[in-house]
Amino acid sequence: MTFKVRLTRDAEADLDRLFDFLVERELARDGGDLDLPEQAMTALRAGIATLKSSPFTCRKAGKSPFLRELIIPFGRSGYVALFEIEDESIVAVVAVRHQLEDDYH
Repeated sequence: MTFKVRLTRDAEADLDRLFDFLVERELARDGGDLDLPEQAMTALRAGIATLKSSPFTCRKAGKSPFLRELIIPFGRSGYVALFEIEDESIVAVVAVRHQLEDDYH
């Protein structure tokens, strides 16, 4: 079974926020790596793409068996994508955060 994966507006905004954070951080560093933000987005998109085939393998994120979290490794930590399996063919990513953030935005 293959699922269609869609990102909500909030999830897209989270990706933009995470990208902007990395750009600003690397610009502020002496010798910062300006390829890093794009590498992070590539890792995020690749991780999210795995939801097309295996969303039920991810950990549950609440009382509903359809609300789950995907861990996406990157660097020394990584990211967490909160998603909901809407029906037998659609997965909606509702939020994305860095693992060191307190909670989803």
